[in-house]
Amino acid sequence: MEELNQSFLLNENIGKLIRKYSLPCIISLLVGALYNIVDQIFIANASYLGSFGNAANTVVFPLTVIALAIAVMIGDGCCAFVSLCLGKGKKEDANNSVGISILLCLISSILLSIIYLLFSNFIIKIFGGTVNNETFKLSKEYFFYITLGIPFYMFGQAMNPIIRADGSPQYAMLSTLFGAIINIILDPIFIFVFKWGMMGAAIATVIGQIVTFILSIIYLFHPKTIKISKKDFYFHFYVLKETILLGICSFLSQISLVFAMATINNMVRKYGAMDEIFKQEIYAQIPMAVVGIVMKFFQIVISIVIGMAAGTIPIVGYNMGAKQPKRVKQLLTYLLILESIVGIVALGIVEGMPKQLIKIFGSANESKYYTDFAIKAFRIYLCMIIFACVNKATFIFLQAMGKAFSSTVLSMIREIVFGVGFALLLPLFFGLDGVLYSMPVSDILTFIISFIILFMTFKQLNNSDIKS
Repeated sequence: MEELNQSFLLNENIGKLIRKYSLPCIISLLVGALYNIVDQIFIANASYLGSFGNAANTVVFPLTVIALAIAVMIGDGCCAFVSLCLGKGKKEDANNSVGISILLCLISSILLSIIYLLFSNFIIKIFGGTVNNETFKLSKEYFFYITLGIPFYMFGQAMNPIIRADGSPQYAMLSTLFGAIINIILDPIFIFVFKWGMMGAAIATVIGQIVTFILSIIYLFHPKTIKISKKDFYFHFYVLKETILLGICSFLSQISLVFAMATINNMVRKYGAMDEIFKQEIYAQIPMAVVGIVMKFFQIVISIVIGMAAGTIPIVGYNMGAKQPKRVKQLLTYLLILESIVGIVALGIVEGMPKQLIKIFGSANESKYYTDFAIKAFRIYLCMIIFACVNKATFIFLQAMGKAFSSTVLSMIREIVFGVGFALLLPLFFGLDGVLYSMPVSDILTFIISFIILFMTFKQLNNSDIKS
């Protein structure tokens, strides 16, 4: 009976399916992204924090992405595996994957929090927090309280795709949305009324994450298709291996992004100190703050892109399990068109409205140097955002098809080989501007490789020759 409940994935209109599964996923990811973005907006507009607080937020942001990387590896891997199992009628393996994922999430989140608390000073320095004394102080404060919420954050993020795979994308969306609304309400109260500064922004975030955690726990007691019992919490090697393999691309995609961000933060710190303006103590934090703001806008766009692609994972997985290659090809075509449209719209915004974007992040309280560098950063760093959108969609779709190796290699090339490599290389020739050039160059080269892989994938789907 459970298998029949999901059989509509084989014959429902593709556009309707994508709307049903992707829209809640997009909203969930956008809402998740809003936690950090909303913090940064309120921090930037607090005159007693300003660009120093913005820079501190930029330093800590990659450290939350490490937690997210582990969570999405567990959640996306389980989501893909569950969908494939349900398509094949293997319900016991699907249930066991969810049980294992819950345990993995709890264990890994607690361990990560302990590591963060023990080595906080060292970790903040690695991610560029020593740009000046004020930035370091605010980074420590924000990082401490954010770390306390890591277990709640990771559990909510890991369960989100699992709840979607169980056939409840709307619940997954709402559980994240309620947490974010709490954060948005509490941020201005804690920052502007109580004057708690970075501590206030972090506590508001953690309270929101606890709300999402509680709602996720509640759902697990009343799932639709997946039924978990005590025996599902035992580690069966085959299920564990497949779950991790299918989620490893999501992990590497996020964790490699951390390496890229750490490199960029340190290059910004290093070459900003060589700039005639930004070498001055009063302006030293500006490049770090600005790059963080540009990344936040990119995060909004990429949340839409990832949400659209990740929302198709249960659909693709089920059709792959049921051996329907032509339908998978239709899904891929439809998805690539939609992702390209998102990229075109985003490009129009960053090239045509950079001043309006920077105003949201407190430019009225900052110097002319802040605004000028921000406009340049938006226009250069994100000038190839269309290619970035298509690349990210390609990574995720390959993962959904069970092509874990191709997906992982492509993601690693983008973030490590190109993302880190060009962030280190180009500043040698172009100084601080070289950091900005690293993003578009990486996206162009990755797109060329993605195009080749997509061509081969289409060819395999036409021949019904699908291999992982």
